Amino acid sequence: MNWNGITVGYALAGSHCTLPEVMPQIQRFVDAGANVVPIVSSTIMTTDTRFGTSAHWQETLRNITGNELIASIVDAEPLGPSKLLDVLTIAPCTGNTTSKLANAMTDGPVLMAAKAQMRNQRPLVLAISTNDGLGLNAANIAKLLIMKNVYFVPFGQDNPQAKPNSLVARMDLVMETCEAALQGKQLQPLLIERFQYA
Repeated sequence: MNWNGITVGYALAGSHCTLPEVMPQIQRFVDAGANVVPIVSSTIMTTDTRFGTSAHWQETLRNITGNELIASIVDAEPLGPSKLLDVLTIAPCTGNTTSKLANAMTDGPVLMAAKAQMRNQRPLVLAISTNDGLGLNAANIAKLLIMKNVYFVPFGQDNPQAKPNSLVARMDLVMETCEAALQGKQLQPLLIERFQYA
């Protein structure tokens, strides 16, 4: 697919352990010619973890995309009327974000961007990363699976023995899922075996 002239919204929720995995995916969009607009949750903006400091991730996103971060509801709200984004992905999409999205709650920039995208009936791609995907959040994932213009990056259990309710998307399939979504299709197979176990 030719990504030149395509604007991709890339939103990141607070699954900090997944951030090293998603940065190369953002780079893939940029290398393919897309204009990538980074949108970050308040957690990304304020929290230092063993996976990196907030300042590090902010700087990395600016360096990769060449764009300023959308980091507030006020900054994200114009995405609706401007119809800026051709496709929006939330990757990683935490259980908290999944729950709020499924229940029409808008309390941060990532969710405001999603609301704007859905208002414009343009594709929204979710790459879930949640410890309760097969627990309480299963109902929320099910609600989103049947929503128009919402697509999922293929996902599976990441550690069935130690964390049987945990689901994580194949982050290396974000671009492919977005490409399919722009054609109105869900990338298949949706349910995958994420890791092999002996």
